[in-house]
Amino acid sequence: MSNETNTTSTKQQNPKKANLLDHNSLKHILDESATEVVKNRGYVEDVRMSNVRLLMGTFIIAIALVAQFYPKKFPENKDFLIGCITLYIVFNGLLQLIIYKKEKNAIMFTYPPSGSYNATGLVISSKLPRFSDMYTLTIESADPKSISAHKPVELTKSVTKWFTKDGVLVEGLFWKDVEGLVDDYNKEPKKKK
Repeated sequence: MSNETNTTSTKQQNPKKANLLDHNSLKHILDESATEVVKNRGYVEDVRMSNVRLLMGTFIIAIALVAQFYPKKFPENKDFLIGCITLYIVFNGLLQLIIYKKEKNAIMFTYPPSGSYNATGLVISSKLPRFSDMYTLTIESADPKSISAHKPVELTKSVTKWFTKDGVLVEGLFWKDVEGLVDDYNKEPKKKK
């Protein structure tokens, strides 16, 4: 109980404020709050995909640096530069493919909560189209082919339901909606007789 009180008092002391005319600012605050709710529900963030992206990005930068500072001058290092440019293009293409295929609109990947019989984590994704006030939050299984995967659930609401006219996020309302979505995802599917 005291933990909830501390969390509530912290939220009241440091309200999250966004520029209501900046759709990226709104989405960022909502995404950040959604990940807080999911973590608060016992899910631990899975950062393996972020680590892979960082590793590939570091390798791409290393290729560019080696090509830039290779000791020989241009006509002599022509074949080496062609190899570096080719590697740069290939690895950049792989990185973009991973982002496009695996991450899509994902804002968070999780492991299953400890002590859970659910063998998959979650993928939390969101959308806030440009020139729209409709924010969509989706929760689905990190491994949709798993036997323990649940059906994806989705919440679509106007951001005006969660922000005051001054741009302050009413966290209690948003948390309640996200917690309800997590609960909907975790419900056992009804078995047919």
